[in-house]
Amino acid sequence: MGMRTLEARARLLKPAAARGGRALPRLWLVSDPVRLPDPRAAAARLPRGAGVLARGLAATVLAGLAAIARRRGLTLLVGGAPHVALRLRAGLHLPDRAPPAGLAAFLAARRGGAPWAVLTLAVHGRAAVARARRLRADGGFVSPAFPTASHPGAPVLGPLRWAGLAARLGRPAVALGGVAAGTAGRLPLVGRGRARGLAAIVGLAGR
Repeated sequence: MGMRTLEARARLLKPAAARGGRALPRLWLVSDPVRLPDPRAAAARLPRGAGVLARGLAATVLAGLAAIARRRGLTLLVGGAPHVALRLRAGLHLPDRAPPAGLAAFLAARRGGAPWAVLTLAVHGRAAVARARRLRADGGFVSPAFPTASHPGAPVLGPLRWAGLAARLGRPAVALGGVAAGTAGRLPLVGRGRARGLAAIVGLAGR
């Protein structure tokens, strides 16, 4: 029920253009080293055109996930590992910390027009907004939108602050953190701070 509800909610979002003429996914499955260390089964159930953000996966799991993504037409982002993203011809997601080694090579592939070289960033505040603009990112995962088991007790943005940060980003904003069937409807659908995507771990894992 959770996946179907989130999928239906995601269809209400206005598509955002990405590289190579493809639309940036409106629905994202996010892996997690503890809560979803193997997202392959969940990825195989995603609708075509959805996306997967792979974080902290074992090499064999990531290879299998990349194969599923190719077969099902999913956009794959590799978290924090530019050299792996280049090898898999996948997109790259930068966490909110110092730039990883190999970033220059990935950015060169972007400048060269590689259609698969989608770049997104984790956005938790204004510093990340400035970084996303400087790198000309395709989008940002703005989080945590709501209370989340991934970071229990951490401060959350809530719908109004989420929308404000998304508006400052000036790029398609994907909501992450506590996004589930019961919370997704609280995100804005119109205006500069509207949501362009929904991202979830357990909510899309079929649990």
